[in-house]
Amino acid sequence: MAFHERNEIRYYTFDTFSNAITHAVFTRRGGVSPAPWHSLNVGGSVKDDPARVAENRIRSFELMGRDPASIHDVWLVHGTDIVHAEAPRPLEHPSARADILFTDNPEVTLFMRFGDCVPVLFHDPQKKVIGIAHAGWMGTIRGVVGAAVRSMQERYGSKPEDIVAGIGPSIGVDHYEVGADVIVQFQEKYGKDAGSVLETRNGSTYLDLWTANQIQLKHAGVKKIEISGVCTACHLDDWFSHRAEKGQTGRFGALMALQAQG
Repeated sequence: MAFHERNEIRYYTFDTFSNAITHAVFTRRGGVSPAPWHSLNVGGSVKDDPARVAENRIRSFELMGRDPASIHDVWLVHGTDIVHAEAPRPLEHPSARADILFTDNPEVTLFMRFGDCVPVLFHDPQKKVIGIAHAGWMGTIRGVVGAAVRSMQERYGSKPEDIVAGIGPSIGVDHYEVGADVIVQFQEKYGKDAGSVLETRNGSTYLDLWTANQIQLKHAGVKKIEISGVCTACHLDDWFSHRAEKGQTGRFGALMALQAQG
């Protein structure tokens, strides 16, 4: 894992991904939005001025050498629906509702927004495919990363052992207390592994989304997995956290693109 900073924008990258892709998970630093969205908010549904949100997105793309018009994004709904982006999304067209996004086109830049949920980034260097999944507790229960791996196999012919996955910054287990309804669902889904994803301390139970998604990836046959281990709620100077900031906050962006082959 590594942090980088340029033009006041600070972002995170995974060590495990090759230089055949451009990727970044952006922190909240380096944008134009005021409190409570300060400052690189790219979420359009949190009552920030749309002009500021657009400027923050454009800054993010330009920093990574990507044309802002190359974007393909989705409207997140905590499910397992998938969009295969064959071309950029025309900005006048509404985003599709989905939580998994793939492309094999170097002219497309994938972009997703997060505020505590887990960004899971995928790269198959053999089939030259990239993807991003959005894994909150509901998406994790519904098997979002398993669905993503199956889609890579079916659509692109990927072999799970070739897939590289990065589990990005999100709310960590120490800050993610959950109630009985969530506990029961994870106990039922994970069975003997439930003790690895649910921690009980002082009468409260906490959910470990990093381990939960790592287990799903391993069950799907993915062996190359890097976990950032960065908690959004622990580091509010860097990250937006919906839970820690009681909903009065922004969204940070995750970007992926294939490098054009010369």
